Amino acid sequence: MSPKRPAIDWFRITASLLVCAIHTSPLTSFTADGDFWLTRVLARVAVPFFFLTTGYFLSQSGWTNAPHFLKKTGLLSLLSILLYLPLNIYAHQIGSIPDVLRALCFDGTFYHLWYFPAVLLGVLICLLLLRGGRRFAFAAAALLYLIGLGGDSYYGLFASFPAGRAFYNALFHVFSYTRNGLFFAPLFLLLGGLAKKRSAGFSFALFLFSLCGMSAEVFLLRANGLPRHDSMTLLLPVCTFFLFTFLLSVNAGQDRMARRFSAAFFVVHPWCIVLVRGLAKGTGTSSLFVENSLGHFAAVVVLTSVASFTWAVLRPDKPRQDDRAWREIDTSALRANARLLAKLAGPKCRLMAVLKADGYGHGSVLCARVLHHAGVRDIAVATLTEGIRLRRAGVRGTILILGYTAPEEAELLVRYRLTQAVVDEDYAMRLASQGWHVHVHVAVDTGMRRIGVKVSDMEAFHRLYRLPCLRFTGLFSHLCAANLADSRSESFTDGQIAAFLGLASRLRREGYPVGQIHLLASAGLLRIAPLPCDLARPGLALFGVWETQEERKSALPLRPVLSLHARVASVRTLNPGEHAGYGLAFEAVRPTVIATISIGYGDGLPRRLGENGGAVLIHGTRAPIAGRICMDQLLADVTDIGTVRNGEIVTLIGRDGAETITAEEVAGRCGTITNELLAGLSGRLGLMVRKEKAGP
Repeated sequence: MSPKRPAIDWFRITASLLVCAIHTSPLTSFTADGDFWLTRVLARVAVPFFFLTTGYFLSQSGWTNAPHFLKKTGLLSLLSILLYLPLNIYAHQIGSIPDVLRALCFDGTFYHLWYFPAVLLGVLICLLLLRGGRRFAFAAAALLYLIGLGGDSYYGLFASFPAGRAFYNALFHVFSYTRNGLFFAPLFLLLGGLAKKRSAGFSFALFLFSLCGMSAEVFLLRANGLPRHDSMTLLLPVCTFFLFTFLLSVNAGQDRMARRFSAAFFVVHPWCIVLVRGLAKGTGTSSLFVENSLGHFAAVVVLTSVASFTWAVLRPDKPRQDDRAWREIDTSALRANARLLAKLAGPKCRLMAVLKADGYGHGSVLCARVLHHAGVRDIAVATLTEGIRLRRAGVRGTILILGYTAPEEAELLVRYRLTQAVVDEDYAMRLASQGWHVHVHVAVDTGMRRIGVKVSDMEAFHRLYRLPCLRFTGLFSHLCAANLADSRSESFTDGQIAAFLGLASRLRREGYPVGQIHLLASAGLLRIAPLPCDLARPGLALFGVWETQEERKSALPLRPVLSLHARVASVRTLNPGEHAGYGLAFEAVRPTVIATISIGYGDGLPRRLGENGGAVLIHGTRAPIAGRICMDQLLADVTDIGTVRNGEIVTLIGRDGAETITAEEVAGRCGTITNELLAGLSGRLGLMVRKEKAGP
């Protein structure tokens, strides 16, 4: 196994040191040109590196993690603002309201805190630009960077023209520098999404070559007196891009301690600069720790490192999502499936994504965010708790609760802007009696006999639509035999469709607020669509899964979204005649190598899978499950696979090399359907986003 070498996380520390060097000028006491090269050339790669890293990791999820990133970074920005508020007050830096707004939106409230509004604004701009496609986004970001360049290192050139001077002077009434998120950040964020592993030697050579070119560019600009500031140069994007691709090419693993340390170092080092100067003055050591630039830099680094290390150690640690057993979600497949199903539904019918049971085990919050970026604005869940969870995660649009909610919880329905299904007339009366103006979709019983007002009972509909408080915004039913192809089932389904559409038409003619109508779920959408409805409710189909293996033979190119993985916990050898597992259910008939795998029925894996010929994939080869599945572990016979080591990844659903185990196969072996299998996956399973090969 290759040694762990988290080069990207380790370089975060180097980048933070370089930022500190910019603010302390460590070589000033010895060589002015050397310090200029260090702080105005080499150290200028630091902040772009942070942007590239952000863009790279956001692009791995198709930018669906952007809301979480914005929330997390916004909170860190707020904490940083509060941390430096005493210094702002001491230095009389609290200006007028326009000055405060400019600091919050663009400049930062302290000289290094411009990074936070820059990255927040930059991510928002990237999300907007990417709606026009990747090429458009890069072209627009490059144009913004060139405009910013004219207000930075090349200001003297552009300001030599009256129009250019007037343009940039107008910009500087809004913000102090063009290095902010509007001009600087978008290009580096998008370049991060473009980065991929290349030849390490080739990338490093190009980095050194472009660094030499940037050095010449910066010194030439200084010699001609052109810069207004020195954060942006023509070769800076090229230089930092090849630096990042080099680091990516040699990167292996992660170092969360390094990430926490570098973040804390970046935030607190200006405070440490102030403290070092104050302590040196108080102890009479200014000549050593202030006037000597290298001594000053060293003192600041030591003090900041102590504070940062303390924070990194004390901060609570979160376990890795892939430390034991986890689900891996292919967001590109989810988006592709949504596009395909939207075409099936027809141009006048929108998708309402059904994300009940934690999105059929796929992670409802993650899937809702992915689908929102794919244009899906309507979601259905089964319970009030599921709806509230999505709202608290920032999910917008209509959220319909298809299941029962106690009428006494009407206040929560209103507070979280949730739409409730009316399960029958009595329920509607009880809900209306609560006095809250609840948005509802009326369920119609067209023959399934589960919930809804009977389709033929017009008097019940008349009474229902006259109830106070309820806000009627939809009408729906469910086709209970749409997945069956026999003549009896098809005839029954046709009758359901005719009855539902007839009811909707009659209610509209009579002036009732029917709202949006929806009838087709996954099976109906795949077999019957399109229908004259406003919404279609795909659930399982969104995730590229059929109920059974027989249905998967359909030619429709839906792609599975979920794969299920675990790690090898232990490997041991059994002699012939030895037993393993509960009830001694497995007996070795030859020298047998057994791998213990860290997943069991407590994670939602059916206990019967091992008894019914179930297998797992290791090294792209099927390994049969040995004996009975335990709550937290299972055994697999890996005798014929070759060397298997602890910590290696095992696939239980998904592809490994040329072999695939589908959810339909696993469900079929256990005598159930994929709905039950996926909905039963435990919340203790980690949730990972599959890294996409393409850029943003």
